[in-house]
Amino acid sequence: MTGDTDDIIALRAALSAAEARAQVAELRASTAETRATDAEARAASAEAQIAHLKHLIARMRQDRFGASSERGRRLLAQLELELEELETTLAEDAPENAADPAVCATAPRNNRGRQPLRADLPRERVVIPAPTQCPCCGSDRLSKLGESVTETLEVIPRQFKVIQTVREKFTCRDCESITQPPAPFHPIARGRAGPWLLSTILCDKFLQHLPLNRQSDAFAREGIDLDTSTLADWVGACTATLAPLTTLIRAHVLAAQRLHADDTTVPVLAKGRTVTGRLWNYVRDDGPFGGPAPPAVWFRYSRDRKGEHPTDHLTGWTGIVQSDAYAGYNTLAKPGRQPAPVISAGCWAHGRRGLFKIAEKDKAPLAIEAVRRIDAIFEAERAINGTPSEHRLAVRQTNIVPLVEDLFNWMRECCRRMSTKNPVAHAMNYFLRRADTFTRFLTDGRICLTNNAAERALRGIALGRKAWLFAGSDRGGERAAAMYSLIVTARLNDVDPQAWLADVLARINDIPNPRLHELLPWHWKAHQQVHNTIAA
Repeated sequence: MTGDTDDIIALRAALSAAEARAQVAELRASTAETRATDAEARAASAEAQIAHLKHLIARMRQDRFGASSERGRRLLAQLELELEELETTLAEDAPENAADPAVCATAPRNNRGRQPLRADLPRERVVIPAPTQCPCCGSDRLSKLGESVTETLEVIPRQFKVIQTVREKFTCRDCESITQPPAPFHPIARGRAGPWLLSTILCDKFLQHLPLNRQSDAFAREGIDLDTSTLADWVGACTATLAPLTTLIRAHVLAAQRLHADDTTVPVLAKGRTVTGRLWNYVRDDGPFGGPAPPAVWFRYSRDRKGEHPTDHLTGWTGIVQSDAYAGYNTLAKPGRQPAPVISAGCWAHGRRGLFKIAEKDKAPLAIEAVRRIDAIFEAERAINGTPSEHRLAVRQTNIVPLVEDLFNWMRECCRRMSTKNPVAHAMNYFLRRADTFTRFLTDGRICLTNNAAERALRGIALGRKAWLFAGSDRGGERAAAMYSLIVTARLNDVDPQAWLADVLARINDIPNPRLHELLPWHWKAHQQVHNTIAA
């Protein structure tokens, strides 16, 4: 009897233990399911926010005629940074990176489409050793059925090498004279840097906005001792070597019948403090009216923003200047200027910007209506972008003139009913006070609706100010203007600035002056295309 009682007690204990284990398992399963559900909800929320941010960024990038001021660019940078942080967080919280196996097993995987890696990239084949026996039956009679290939993108750290240029000496056994091949030209005098190294330094400084002291630190981490003063010497020597090309770009720009003009601030170090200098740019872009001339931009530097600088920069030139309403350009249009007064054309993007800010912030009905009417003009203008000037003029006279006349008449009527201190009236008067410059595009097919070409050329400088903080001197500002003229012109012509500068620095000292124009980006691009075709 005692034994039966002990068995019953043991069975009850076992049953209680089993029930306890079942409850623990059920609780764990419930907790895992909750965690998986929470992880799924977080992932769905993050993906929705990422999609929303991508949509906003795409709209801001595509809105060529929207608010493209410094504020708008700062907002775009903030959105891109927020998007980067969200995508990083989502990747960190992905199921494959989770520590909890239950979450990995139950959370849904987000299989995004992945673009294949470029076919022209070199491939390194790593084959995992195959089994010699069947893991099921142990047989060694295995035959290959196929293979699965997984491609992973990898980078090889940049390699440095020393090129030894050897010039052998020979002596004549008959006359005992000594001969030796002449020394080759180097990219820079007394320099020990090759053209690719120099072009890398130039593009890192002026294109990637990496100051020379940071470049020196990066070289040191790779075992190369190049102090900042050495890099500065090389940059100065390259600027002097490339000066003839800057002169040719200037001549090409000033041969245009119409120019886009703009300027931006550049902090300059002066006696222990910084002063606000200016970088001016003059853009030749004949593409909007079907012109065959390649685009180019010429930069100039000045210590201040006095109106005498545009007058000095465009001495002897006449044509159409498209710009904002800065009064410094007015001197160019004065009667009696030699060889002739320039023709001023306004920028509708600048005028629209003031109304757009009021419509966005205050939701003012008149501002919203003004923006709608202006956008209708932009929409009609887009259809003729890139067509010959004669066709543009004909379409404008038929389709756009009525829109502009209705807009100005409506603005005048609105301003008569508003106080001059009203922000909407002030923004409308920006157009009305300059009606001649804003309507000039209706009588000349070469004139664009906006000055966005000049603003785009300045965008890199605005981004770079956050990295290099200030120019070291006025000479530094002039060097920056010269290098930006070269690099931005290369980019306008869809030419890789680093490859172009490397080739130019390698050949410029061997090319006679009458043939220097062959090194300009558009001629260089055509030469490279022919060379690649022959090689193929």
